[in-house]
Amino acid sequence: MAKKFDLVVVGAGTAAVGAATTVRKAGWSVAVIDFRPFGGTCALRGCDPKKMLVTGAEAIDLVQRMQPNGVAGETRIDWPALMAFKRRFTDPIPAGTEERLEKNGVETLHGRARFTGGNGMEVGGTAIEGRHFLLAAGAEPVRLGIPGEQHLVTSEQFLSLEQLPKRIVLVGGGYIAAEFSHIAARAGAKVTVAQRAERMLAHFDPDLVDYLMEKFRSVGIDVRTRTQVEAVEKTANGFSVRATTDGRRLQLEAELVVHAAGRKPDLEALNLGAANIAVKEGRLELNEYLQSVSNPAVYAAGDTAQKGPPLTPVSAHDGAVVADNLLKGNTRKPDYTGVPSVAFTVPPIAAVGLGEAEARKQGLQFRTNHKRAPKWYTAVRVAEPVYGFKTLVEEKTGRILGAHLVGPQADEVINLFALAMRKGLTAADLKSAIFAYPTGASDISYML
Repeated sequence: MAKKFDLVVVGAGTAAVGAATTVRKAGWSVAVIDFRPFGGTCALRGCDPKKMLVTGAEAIDLVQRMQPNGVAGETRIDWPALMAFKRRFTDPIPAGTEERLEKNGVETLHGRARFTGGNGMEVGGTAIEGRHFLLAAGAEPVRLGIPGEQHLVTSEQFLSLEQLPKRIVLVGGGYIAAEFSHIAARAGAKVTVAQRAERMLAHFDPDLVDYLMEKFRSVGIDVRTRTQVEAVEKTANGFSVRATTDGRRLQLEAELVVHAAGRKPDLEALNLGAANIAVKEGRLELNEYLQSVSNPAVYAAGDTAQKGPPLTPVSAHDGAVVADNLLKGNTRKPDYTGVPSVAFTVPPIAAVGLGEAEARKQGLQFRTNHKRAPKWYTAVRVAEPVYGFKTLVEEKTGRILGAHLVGPQADEVINLFALAMRKGLTAADLKSAIFAYPTGASDISYML
């Protein structure tokens, strides 16, 4: 006999847990299913553990910058100890997540979920019926389709390395490659990035990325753009990565090769066809309420939905939207206005809103304030030569269309621009604020 629930949630990350808890508190019966430990990608296998490791890289980088300025002594990263620091945060999460769900009356189930019909699922031999379903199963690395692909480790495996190899090749040039290369280089590894596009970090302003590339070079990261990886071979001493750069053959030797070439929704195992859930080009077909267009019992959120940027706060937002629509009917649409994005390199690079090319394509009339500012106090205080910004302000309205930052505290200051954009504050409004000084935020009025 099938277990019956008002809501069945697939996944146990940010979107899933938030929606499940809200709906359960409204009196619905709820089950959460995951074949992995509960807690989700961000808390266990992504942004949170990664930034724990970034903290070590930041500490090393600051000491090295300050050595000519009164800080004496040598420092280094003890990789196993840094990993133990990370695990002190991540290890308690699965049990804690399950405990919170169960305390709220949510049933937790372990195993791969697959649809058996429009309102039916199977998990480890157990039949389940749901009045509604929320798919929030996260993402997985895209297939590269190259010989030797099985030799690449995922970002999850990198974040669990007990020892850091001396030579590392990262395949791809986005967030994962940028962040992991900065961590590994400051931990003493020789790092090469193989990126097929013209530049790294394509989602960030190209001028600011150029500033940041100077930091890549200064810490010894070898970035090979316009480089297509064609095969990975196992060798006696590790791996040989075969690639081409502008038609020329290239061979890179490494002890570790990391997949950093993008992720896609983890949909394959769900057997979506059995539930008549429409998929087009690898994406769920959803309406404006995050509901399946072909099976109204099914909703999606976060990386599974792919409606907003693939970021943890977006997953939380999607989960809240779905919970509202389940409880009140389809009345709420997701709003991705002013969602900031950060790559936690050292220093970080951040963006919110439109870039120059996007704003021009939309025919907007705007002014740009763009400056590289290594002599501003924020940069001088920490001896960081990479500091700059670019802001876009609409001419007639004073609306902030976009903000792009690189340098110390960029990851925090971008949130103030994001708040202003989300709440409709103008550049004049933000400039009139009185910020604590000296802080990164006190630079904002000069950026506008």
